[in-house]
Amino acid sequence: MLERPSLAEQLRQKRSETVISELESTALRLFEERGFGEVTVQEIADEARISVRTFYRYFPTKEDVLQRRLDQRSDALRAALAHRPVEETPLHALRAALAEVVSAEDAVLLRRWISVVATTPSLLRAVIGGIHLKTLRVIAEFFGARLGTSSDDLIPTVLAAATGGVLQAAHTQWFLHGGDLSTKISECLEVLERGVPSVVDDWLPTVVEGVSS
Repeated sequence: MLERPSLAEQLRQKRSETVISELESTALRLFEERGFGEVTVQEIADEARISVRTFYRYFPTKEDVLQRRLDQRSDALRAALAHRPVEETPLHALRAALAEVVSAEDAVLLRRWISVVATTPSLLRAVIGGIHLKTLRVIAEFFGARLGTSSDDLIPTVLAAATGGVLQAAHTQWFLHGGDLSTKISECLEVLERGVPSVVDDWLPTVVEGVSS
């Protein structure tokens, strides 16, 4: 049985999370106002009223500020997927989990994050890499578990990649035209869900036979 963190440890964790959130918010605002390349760690620290040393305690580089949103969404998505009913189809479960996760996110910070990434080409490689290694990995693992196969096999990999494309389209539509992001993602994933049931249905009988034999 895992030992529960002490009250003092819980308070330390909460303080750390508060500082990290404030640093992210401050950094994203400065990046959007002045451009990512024009903002220094010293300026972020001064604006947040902390020392540079404290900044580096939480973020190894200022580029790592952009990874926090990916970490948060990946962790929240993994937890939400784990609680979806097993009788749901994989894509429907993913739609519901993503709607839950995205609706809880700060839309203002997310819009700033997208704006900073979109206007800073040097960040794209790290951000896209983070999406593949974090969010899409969580999705592939979920599909693999539901289909009874490895997350690295063809079907989970293809479905995760397709989901990534749908998410990008949904975020672009939302960023350009506004509206509710969680609804937009659900609508876009519904297109995918309607288009691939036969692939999943063909796969599932093999999984069921393997489990029952």
